[in-house]
Amino acid sequence: MSTAASLERSRSSELRQSPTVLRVERVNHWFGEDAETRKQVLYDNNLQVSQGEIVIMTGPSGSGKTTLLTLLGALRSVQDGEVEVLGQCLHELRGKELVEVRRDIGFIFQAHNLFGSLTALQNVCMALEMKSSNQRHIHDRAVEVLTSLGLSERIHYKPSRLSGGQKQRVAIARALANRPRLILADEPTAALDEHSGRDVVNLLKNLAQEEGCTSLIVTHDNRILDVADRIVSMADGRIKSNVLVQEEIEICEFLKQCDVFSHLSTSTLTNIAEEMETESHPAGTVLIRQGDEGDKFYLIKKGVVDVIVNQGKPEEAKAATLSKGQFFGETALLTGAPRNATVVAVEEAELYTLDKPHFQSAIAASEPFRKELEKILFQRQ
Repeated sequence: MSTAASLERSRSSELRQSPTVLRVERVNHWFGEDAETRKQVLYDNNLQVSQGEIVIMTGPSGSGKTTLLTLLGALRSVQDGEVEVLGQCLHELRGKELVEVRRDIGFIFQAHNLFGSLTALQNVCMALEMKSSNQRHIHDRAVEVLTSLGLSERIHYKPSRLSGGQKQRVAIARALANRPRLILADEPTAALDEHSGRDVVNLLKNLAQEEGCTSLIVTHDNRILDVADRIVSMADGRIKSNVLVQEEIEICEFLKQCDVFSHLSTSTLTNIAEEMETESHPAGTVLIRQGDEGDKFYLIKKGVVDVIVNQGKPEEAKAATLSKGQFFGETALLTGAPRNATVVAVEEAELYTLDKPHFQSAIAASEPFRKELEKILFQRQ
C-alpha cells in the first residue's frame, strides 16, 4: 500500500473516532408567516459531521443548501427538529448564548461585506480583536493569513482598490484568522481563479489536519471536490446522498480488481460504489437462506463464505467456497426466482452490499455488466 493511501486510511479512521461537531436530526424549515404564503424549504434532514472533517455540500440552486447552512450557523432559528453545533443545542439557546456559539464559527459568504474605509489588513485585524488584545499577535496573524492567500502585496489596500477575487480572499482571511473550530462557507471559491481557489482549500485542509477545524462548504465548484472527506448532495430540500469520499474510492478500487466490474467506466463504478453499504458478520452467520426472496447483491471485502445447497437435508452439498473479491446473491436478483442456496460465513466476513433496486439500476445502465453477470451465472449452473 502506498504512503498516501496509508495516510488516507489513517485519516478516515481518525475522523470516525472524532467528536461530533455538527448534528442535524429531522430538521424541517418553512418560509412565510401565514398558511397561504408559508412554503416548506427543508424536509426531514439528518446529518452528522465530525471534528476535523471537510464536508462539501452540492446540489442545484434552490435545493436548500444555504438555508441549512444558516441554521447551522445560528443565523436562523430552528423551527422543527434538532440542531447541535459545537456541543450546543441551538433550539435551546437564545440571545447572548447564540452569539457565543457564533464566536467559534468562521463564516464565509458570497457577499464579502468588507469595511470600505479599512485596509485589507485592518479588516482582518478587526476580527482578531474580538478574541485577543495582543496587538503584535493580531498584526502577525493577519499578515500570515493574508499572505497564505496570495495577498502579501495588497495588505494595505482598501476594498475599492481590490478586484472581486481579492476582496473575496480578504473575507476568507478574516473568517479563518481566529482559527475557528467550525467554518461554514457558501461558495467560497466562486469568484476565484484556479490558483487562488487552491490556496483557499489548502488552507482549509491545513486547519483541519493541524488544528482539528471542521469545514462545511456549499459549492458548485468541482475543482475543489478532491479536498473533501465527504460529499453531501441536496435536492428539493432534502439530503439525497452522504458519501465518504475515501471509502467510495476504496470501493471503486476494489471493484476494479474483480473481473465482473473491471471493464466498467469510472462513472458507472462510482455510481455503484455510492450506493453500496458495508456489513460485518461473525463466523457462523447465515447471510442468505435458500428459498428466501432475493433482496441484496454481496461482494466480499474480507473473509470466507460457504455456499450450501439443501442445508440440513440428506442431500446437503457444499457448492462453493468464496473469498475476497468474489460475489454472490446475484442469481435471485437476475431471475426473480427464490434463493437457490444458503450462504454461511466461515469466518468473520466484511461485505459490500447493493440492494435490489440499485442492483437492477446498475445492470440496466450497463449492458456489459449484465452480460458478464449472465455469463458467470451460466458457468455456475
